[in-house]
Amino acid sequence: MSFRRLLSVLLTSALGAMGLVGLTAAPAQAAPNFKAPYPCGQQWTYSHHSAEVRLALDFVRSDGGATAGAPVLASASGTAYRYYEAGGAGNYVVVDHGGGWKTYYFHLAAYSIGHGQGVAQGQQIGTTGSTGASSGAHLHYEQLYNGVGQTIRINGASLAPYPGSYYQKYLTSDNGCAGGGTYWVDTFADAPGHASPTSTTRTGTLYAGTHYVFCKVWGREIRDGAGNYNHWWLRTDLDVGPGNQYVSAYYLSRWGNDQARDNNGTVIRDC
Repeated sequence: MSFRRLLSVLLTSALGAMGLVGLTAAPAQAAPNFKAPYPCGQQWTYSHHSAEVRLALDFVRSDGGATAGAPVLASASGTAYRYYEAGGAGNYVVVDHGGGWKTYYFHLAAYSIGHGQGVAQGQQIGTTGSTGASSGAHLHYEQLYNGVGQTIRINGASLAPYPGSYYQKYLTSDNGCAGGGTYWVDTFADAPGHASPTSTTRTGTLYAGTHYVFCKVWGREIRDGAGNYNHWWLRTDLDVGPGNQYVSAYYLSRWGNDQARDNNGTVIRDC
């Protein structure tokens, strides 16, 4: 018998004596259905620094709204803990989701929860800022399993491969959209969809008819030959193309220049 074979037999015998033969590592706990860490309908762009060893992403807002002071929401339910690190994360929150899963939210301007408080998915836990080692307002976000950084997944979909700079990839939130987060509107013609209110690249089509929209953002002007125009853009899901895109409020059937109201006349909220 070779030395290697002998060693294998002895090791197997020893493990058997301890009752360890046949044991396997415990299976990984399924991750929560994480959602974007900012409010429904908002679009943010993200990037990754190669020096970040925990597969973190940095987010800044890209839909015309301000990054500084924007609400930061829990990606999933759990127990939230507040911390401060002067030379690094600044004000930050850790949400323990159970089963070994945690999310981290760095550089907050302020906290919105108490230490050890239970939070629901979509609940505000802080506001975006630039505390700690930060050169400008942004949200540093991490997902960890048993202390090891994981590739960020939102609604079960991986955000990899990560971009190395902002304005290459974008993510629109559906966190907190349920429960009255939409408005119903009529459009008089097929409307081209775009990834942002300033983009000129068409991503799909919203057919003429009745649709829900999430919110509005001020953007580039759409004008016709008769002088009708609108600067408002509506966040919605296209009939053809990806979800959470923008269409111009110019296509609303019932309202005039620079108006963005639903079918009941309610002003659509800002994203």
